[in-house]
Amino acid sequence: MGAYSICKSNASVLDYTLFVRLTMTSSFFQHVYHAVRLIPPGRVATYGQVATYLGNPHAARTVGWALHALSEGTDVPWHRVVNAKGRISIDHGASQQRAMLEEEGVVFDERGRIDLKRFRWEGPR
Repeated sequence: MGAYSICKSNASVLDYTLFVRLTMTSSFFQHVYHAVRLIPPGRVATYGQVATYLGNPHAARTVGWALHALSEGTDVPWHRVVNAKGRISIDHGASQQRAMLEEEGVVFDERGRIDLKRFRWEGPR
């Protein structure tokens, strides 16, 4: 077996591994979108809360990536997801997210935080 065969063999394993990861990520992203669609107007959830709801409490960052991957004009209410401190995490689009939340009745304090005790969505009942 020559070096080319070994590289070719390793490449297919790497390609397959990448395919599996992308498929799993894509599937996880779809679950994120479904969960976020459940958050009612006037309520927010945290990235970690969405990840925990989906059975993967350590995937808060992946929830953020999923929401970042959404195209403009999506029906997923991405603006209803905030960080664990009740703050908007994104730099670009933060004023848009805040305006959308305020339009739904969510109130920010003078430090730009949302009172999660008041506005946190507790999940489906």
